[in-house]
Amino acid sequence: MADKLPVRALELDLAFLKSRRGLLKISEMVVLFVAFVCFAVAARPPYIAATCVEFIVTLALVLLYLLKLNKTITFFFWPLIDVFNSVFAATFILIISIMALSTYTVQGTLAGGIASLVAVVLWFVDGFHLFKKITFNQPRGAT
Repeated sequence: MADKLPVRALELDLAFLKSRRGLLKISEMVVLFVAFVCFAVAARPPYIAATCVEFIVTLALVLLYLLKLNKTITFFFWPLIDVFNSVFAATFILIISIMALSTYTVQGTLAGGIASLVAVVLWFVDGFHLFKKITFNQPRGAT
């Protein structure tokens, strides 16, 4: 009989969902979904695409931390990538929401722009707290 490779069980980090970072990520996804629905009702394709892309990226990061893939894929420094994502997403969606608020003709666009601004605040808070937590002189497992 051939030796079978051990099958590793998939571990879930449920404590992440209850942590501050987990709650911020979940809140970002909820607010982005609300903005997505508002833009979809208003039929604004550029804003729909922007919120959908950021929702997918945030969902990917939540799954990365939830499934503990950040411990398996170690050639990236995930906290720093998460900070860059937070800053980039906040800047990108800030521009999108300002454009939506300044050119709205339908109430759905106004509501989506306001929800997007809430997401921007959440991303800045997330990025700020994570950047404060990162220390560049400790081993990767310490963060």
